[in-house]
Amino acid sequence: MVARDESLTLRVSEIFYSLQGEASRIGLPTVFVRLTGCPLRCSWCDTTHAFTGGARMSLDAILHRVAEFGTRHVCVTGGEPLAQTACLVLLTALCDAGYDVSLETSGALDVSAVDSRVSRIVDLKAPSSGETEKNLWANLACLTAADEIKFVVADRQDYEWTRQVIRDNRLEGVCPLLISPVQGAIGPQMLAEWVLADRLPVRFQLQLHKLLWGNMQGK
Repeated sequence: MVARDESLTLRVSEIFYSLQGEASRIGLPTVFVRLTGCPLRCSWCDTTHAFTGGARMSLDAILHRVAEFGTRHVCVTGGEPLAQTACLVLLTALCDAGYDVSLETSGALDVSAVDSRVSRIVDLKAPSSGETEKNLWANLACLTAADEIKFVVADRQDYEWTRQVIRDNRLEGVCPLLISPVQGAIGPQMLAEWVLADRLPVRFQLQLHKLLWGNMQGK
């Protein structure tokens, strides 16, 4: 675990309350702590507003704001939250406070130091993202059944790449696997049919928050 330093601050893009839109916690009322900054520039990124800006907040201020919403589920996301080293301290502090904590990370940065109580949702970048070379494959050895791997697919090439990565690494035996289409790039039905045809061991998902509110910031 990472020691807590009360003087630490993090740059926060936004803290908001919504329904979890994806992964195994989909539909659960959740507080999202979105940290500023990301070293990647995925072609289909839908959170470019988190690349810059935000405000510096102390650890206590973040915890106080999260507590105001009165829910036990907290998701730390970005941008790429692990781009800020103090994210590790935040994750541990949230766990110590009794929250059910998940981390949405690109998989480009080392996840091995993340508190073991956190569910790590690792997004492996397919070719159309333009960031495949940033995938840190050593992360796969760190994952447990409490974590999840996500694939976002924009076309057939992405799908075939995903299928091969799953098979080559036997990922179905590591943790739950998620697959979803890039909104507006590929029809959900087409991707679903590919998954069924190959009996791919994944959970197909659509982003619930986008179905409900579109790509509205803070939702």
